[in-house]
Amino acid sequence: MITSTRLPQNHPEELYAAVDLGSNSFHLVIVRVVAGSVQIIGKVKQKVRLAAGLDENMMLDDESLERGWRCLETFAERLQDIPRDNIRVVATATLRLAKNAAVFTQKAQQILDHELSVISGEEEARQIYLGVAYTSANQGNSLVIDIGGASTEIIIGNDMTPIHLVSLNMGCVTFKERYFVGDVLSKENFAAAVGAAKAMVDAVADKFVCFDWQQCLGASGTPQAITEILVAQGISDAIRLDYLYNLRQQCIDCATLDNLIIDGLEESRRVIFPSGLAILIALFESLSIRDMQISGGALREGLIYGMLENIQQNDRRMQTIQQHIQHFHIDSEQAERVTNVALTLFKQLSEQTDVDGIDGEAMLVAAAMLHETGLHIEYKLHHKHGAYILGHVPMVGYTNLQRDGIKTLVLNHRQQISPEVFEQNHNETRGIMRSLVRVLRLACILSIRRKDNLLPELKLEVKEDEWHLIFPEGWLKAHPLIDAELANEKWQQHKMGWHLTCA
Repeated sequence: MITSTRLPQNHPEELYAAVDLGSNSFHLVIVRVVAGSVQIIGKVKQKVRLAAGLDENMMLDDESLERGWRCLETFAERLQDIPRDNIRVVATATLRLAKNAAVFTQKAQQILDHELSVISGEEEARQIYLGVAYTSANQGNSLVIDIGGASTEIIIGNDMTPIHLVSLNMGCVTFKERYFVGDVLSKENFAAAVGAAKAMVDAVADKFVCFDWQQCLGASGTPQAITEILVAQGISDAIRLDYLYNLRQQCIDCATLDNLIIDGLEESRRVIFPSGLAILIALFESLSIRDMQISGGALREGLIYGMLENIQQNDRRMQTIQQHIQHFHIDSEQAERVTNVALTLFKQLSEQTDVDGIDGEAMLVAAAMLHETGLHIEYKLHHKHGAYILGHVPMVGYTNLQRDGIKTLVLNHRQQISPEVFEQNHNETRGIMRSLVRVLRLACILSIRRKDNLLPELKLEVKEDEWHLIFPEGWLKAHPLIDAELANEKWQQHKMGWHLTCA
């Protein structure tokens, strides 16, 4: 006989689920909410490619209907464990377009034993923005883009509020069927697909380019696939137009979808990758997008958080930091000391050099607050342990690129600096990351005694790679421990080709 031991729970928990019946993939996400913390405990994704079943009369064929229903049968069992009021099921573009959508939805509701809502394009865009805003804290105005199987949503918003949004009837599945006939990857096919997408985007572009946005965020799908390719090819950077042009040429060189092999491209994305790429190129060109980062959420996260209106998520970054401080038993007082020193130096740095472009201050604060994450494992290599941990835990409020930057800072906050990590950065951000590393290392050294009100007023003078840290006369001599640590730091930075003086 099997017996179970149930540990006492300090906080009640609730389960929530969102089902997103997209035109390319069906998604199920399940979260656990306990003590105000939202934790994803389950995700299921199946490539259904529902939009591929639409014929010229906008009728879904029997095969695509069956693919969708079989997928929902796997979702149904998991949903039995979720309270009915905590479940939301929505369908998007393909079921908006299909004339026989009712055939699918009627049986789908029987399978799931739950109501299914076919939401409008505008509602889809709003929910996408909500999911992105909750998981990737916005800095000022943000442009959000989601390329689906049969529609593309474009939203401009600020913090949790969408300002203007649109849903266009173009997607990676429908464009594949329309512009890459016979699975041919040619210059002409790409030109036709990009041209058609640009015509649709240009019709609404004025409503978006009039806004001065601080960041552009891509919600999963094609942007995620491109980011994975860049990482596999040794590029740690945001998505840029020159990368998209290069990927387009790689596709053309392969000639057909059967021969499409790109390092980092998952097999599950291969068939619809060129069409999604063509749409993204059109968006970059028509909206004059400089670079795009990957968001942490999309439609399903928006549905989840829409059901959690009672949970306060106003400062999602600080909530993430506080949760990790508690979970990894970090000395919060020391974390704040290092952060305050780092911000003092960063302010002086930003007055003398250009450190804009990657939200460096937010990454510096997170790294400073969490730099001792690995100490609960052991001391000697705690910077490596901490970097590994932060690369594998949720960082709600930060984009994937920012999370990678935080990991890089924690990895290099002590001992020998790893020069190879900077080579993965784009030329525009490489210098900023180096400066942030230098600031964090100095902040950790200056806080080594773990004591308040110890440091005098600091002055940092910066001229390219030459940094001069100035103390009041006689202060360093009176503090030989910090003086010795700074002497070692001069040597570590010298090995990187950087010059540091302290007086």
